[in-house]
Amino acid sequence: MARIKGALIGCGFFAINQMHGWRELPEVEIVAICDRDPERLKIVGDQFDVARRYLSADEMFAEGEFDFVDIATTVGSHRPLVELAARHKVPAICQKPFAPTLEDAKAMVAAAEEAGVALMIHENFRWQTPMLAVKEVIDSGEIGTPFWARVSFRSGFDVFSGQPYLAKGKRFIIEDLGIHSLDIARFLFGDARSLSARTGRINPDIAGEDVATMMLGHDNGVTSIVDVSYATKLPQEPFPQTLIEVDGTKGTLRLGLGYKLTVHGPAGTIERDVAPNLLPWASKPWHNIQESVALIQRHWIERLGSGREPDTSGRDNLKTFALVEAAYLSAKREETIVVGDLLR
Repeated sequence: MARIKGALIGCGFFAINQMHGWRELPEVEIVAICDRDPERLKIVGDQFDVARRYLSADEMFAEGEFDFVDIATTVGSHRPLVELAARHKVPAICQKPFAPTLEDAKAMVAAAEEAGVALMIHENFRWQTPMLAVKEVIDSGEIGTPFWARVSFRSGFDVFSGQPYLAKGKRFIIEDLGIHSLDIARFLFGDARSLSARTGRINPDIAGEDVATMMLGHDNGVTSIVDVSYATKLPQEPFPQTLIEVDGTKGTLRLGLGYKLTVHGPAGTIERDVAPNLLPWASKPWHNIQESVALIQRHWIERLGSGREPDTSGRDNLKTFALVEAAYLSAKREETIVVGDLLR
């Protein structure tokens, strides 16, 4: 089998996980890396034995000879890099958040579609082993038809030490973390037609919001609460676990701390462990996120090989991005937002 050659742009904090994930796939080889910081470029290049190293993405694309590009940079550079990939007819993975604005995201999707190349957003939270287990129970009908749910991520973990830029943006938790939680809600319960939100800033040393509570009205009648916080001090730090509650017409589902999944239905109550695998290169408590990186990358390679659209394609992610925009708009206006209006 011919190896699939990839390139990576951005050698920062999270990109190390992506490089480990690519190395786990025997059919994939990352042949080129790019970063504006020579020191980061050297660290990643040496660690993963990548000879081709570039300070300029234009130069990397000009030399080419790779089958896809993984864009692991911050949001401001996403549109020019995705459009650069499209001009060179190279399929692209783009880190979340997709773009600075919904209009930018729409333009990126249009550029990829016009070029006839695949575009996937690295929306990996739905690929966590616990989330896949929750989805399997819901789809099985074991708890009947869901009518109410909660997707909750509440933590006091210091995310700023590893990613100091997060403290500087006027938008923080919804754009950085809430986007994952909103995508999980879409993954589990379908698209949402309406959203209302309240936000707050508890930490005085950051510029953006660090708590948010959002209520979604899904197309299929489910009401879900999506709540996120980096200001919640708990006796047992849950980071980076997402907790799930689902009420259905025949029973209930609860994903609690320690990856314990409890399903109560007509046949009784069953509790099982749905903990993620600790990959050889991973470390706790990050292993849940790290495994999901490897899983979404495998999905990308499978879909790239078959020519099918990835589950978290650019076009699909527009719907998640619209929920983010709706949340900020709702919090600002103190009113419910019709999500579909933002996608027109």
